[in-house]
Amino acid sequence: SSQSCVKCFTKVRMVEYLAEHKYKVWMRHRYSSCLDCLSELLGHGSFQVKELSLCTLMKFVELEAEHPLVEAEWKGGFTFPRELLKIVVDGLIPLNEDASLLISRFQEYMEYDDIRYFVMKAVTESIGQVMQKTKERPLPFYQQNIFSLISPINMPNKERDMVKFMVKQDNREEWKVSKLQAHKQAFEKMWLSFLKHKLPTDLYKKVLVILHDCILPYMNEPTLMIDFLTVAYGIGGAISLLALNGLFILIHQHNLEYPDFYKKLYSLLDPSIYHVKYRARFFHLADLFLSSSHLPAYLVAAFIKRLSRLALTAPPEALLMVIPFICNLFRRHPACKVLVHRPNGPEDLSEDPYIMEEKEPSESRALESSLWELQSLQNHYHPDVAQAAAILNQSLSEIEDDISGLLELSAYELFDREVKKTTTDVPLEFEPVRGLFGKKNDIFAEHFTLE
Repeated sequence: SSQSCVKCFTKVRMVEYLAEHKYKVWMRHRYSSCLDCLSELLGHGSFQVKELSLCTLMKFVELEAEHPLVEAEWKGGFTFPRELLKIVVDGLIPLNEDASLLISRFQEYMEYDDIRYFVMKAVTESIGQVMQKTKERPLPFYQQNIFSLISPINMPNKERDMVKFMVKQDNREEWKVSKLQAHKQAFEKMWLSFLKHKLPTDLYKKVLVILHDCILPYMNEPTLMIDFLTVAYGIGGAISLLALNGLFILIHQHNLEYPDFYKKLYSLLDPSIYHVKYRARFFHLADLFLSSSHLPAYLVAAFIKRLSRLALTAPPEALLMVIPFICNLFRRHPACKVLVHRPNGPEDLSEDPYIMEEKEPSESRALESSLWELQSLQNHYHPDVAQAAAILNQSLSEIEDDISGLLELSAYELFDREVKKTTTDVPLEFEPVRGLFGKKNDIFAEHFTLE
């Protein structure tokens, strides 16, 4: 009968549906097992195996984006294989080994705007999960891997520049990932979560070198970096010098107030400033910070005196830069010229009223002292240094010296300049030696000759 035929047909369809469902479930399990194996291979000893696993996983990311395993929650909604991409990101930032080579291979995928966005979200999530378990103890490999992954991120400047997406969406204008503001928020949250934890010393330097160019310009609220910069500024040495750059941007461009800033800047002046790799950057920023004519005379005098005292042990290439630097400070702050017009230095150095060890510039008594240090440099073994120091014997012009070309001056350049100097014959006026004693009318010349 017709009813029995319908029942039979329905049963067949049910069996087929159940069989297809079981097959899909089985295939999903096999796919999950495959992903597990590939994620494990990201930690393999062979780089070729890791590279192949990475490329395979990223191909799966692309295919899942085109053919989602889970339907969108609403019609016209957007889907992205975030969980799969997070597996890849976790494989790129292991805790106990350097993955910089594999990360460099992954950088080509970071050109996709959607990949970059979800990688930033995944890194932020990973930092929150991993670092809270360490109780502020640095994880050198893990943190270095994160830095290697996020430091090359090339953020777009304008929303119209965001045109490269791995996932092709029909209504991309409505997709959050296509908004520059969303990218900036993810970028800012990622860096803040990374930098709020204690870093290894060498990583502080690497972050601070790129901070002013690659991080601050792309943050919605750059002033949120003040906590990190304050910690870095208080570490001392080269790290403090590098932190100056970020603080300068926040103070001058974002009106940030930093208490006791000049006291801290003054404390950075130690013998190493003339020798460190970042000397040029430090003096460039110090020149900007001391450019205001509203600074009190005692403060500028303290900087002049300390720089002069440290100059006694500085190399010639640093002296050729710091002497014009000090002269520029005199031009900006004429009240400090009392240091020059008090030429008679103390007979005993212990009588110099300046207190070198005083951390507070106002208590250093610099204005009561004199620049006997620069007077000493007028007898320097290098003639260029002696000539540069001798300028203080004359009246300074009102036009400042341009020190930009001297900031990067190296010992090699100085030596090369001396070698290439052309010497000219100097005419000499002398009397040829005659006789035994060389006198003009020597009677012995009649009886003795020199052979």
